[in-house]
Amino acid sequence: MASDPAHQKRALRAELRERRQNMSQREREAATTGLTRNLETVAADLSARSIACYLSAPSEPNTRPFINWAEAQGIRVLFPISRDDGLLDWTVGEENVETEGLYGVPEAVGELLGPIVINDVDLIVVPAAAVDGSGMRMGWGRGYFDKTLGSMERCPPVYAVLFDSEIVDEVPREVHDQPVDGVVTPTRILSF
Repeated sequence: MASDPAHQKRALRAELRERRQNMSQREREAATTGLTRNLETVAADLSARSIACYLSAPSEPNTRPFINWAEAQGIRVLFPISRDDGLLDWTVGEENVETEGLYGVPEAVGELLGPIVINDVDLIVVPAAAVDGSGMRMGWGRGYFDKTLGSMERCPPVYAVLFDSEIVDEVPREVHDQPVDGVVTPTRILSF
């Protein structure tokens, strides 16, 4: 059973979830500063005029300062909205209001633009539990971003957001898993 990728993922996710819960407020604040700076660098290097980025949950690396920066720069930001069928709709969140979506995930409130609007962005920023040295991403188990990335005709650069300790030697892999083009942490930017 230990060789079953689904079992290995559950065990690794539990370990990573515990690590995140044990982070101090000071560690989180320092991580947010570095992460924001590095995300700004990636967006600027790509000359991004439109991005897709998730609203972080309290235990995740904080994406809100980056989102605020992007909007202040005139960059269009699309936010994912989880659907019951496992796909993602998108919104620009016109009201700067958040709600709790499926599975308790923070989501922006606004007009739903449908799944294919993501095809027009210059950068996709995704959550992750871990990423390995080859760029293979392990998410939190629902498969929304894997389905989205796997269905795109022309996928722009995709960067996963992690804490530094979540870059691992190897993540368990299943057929549906999608790699990322890079990782942004509080201290570094890696491209694969």
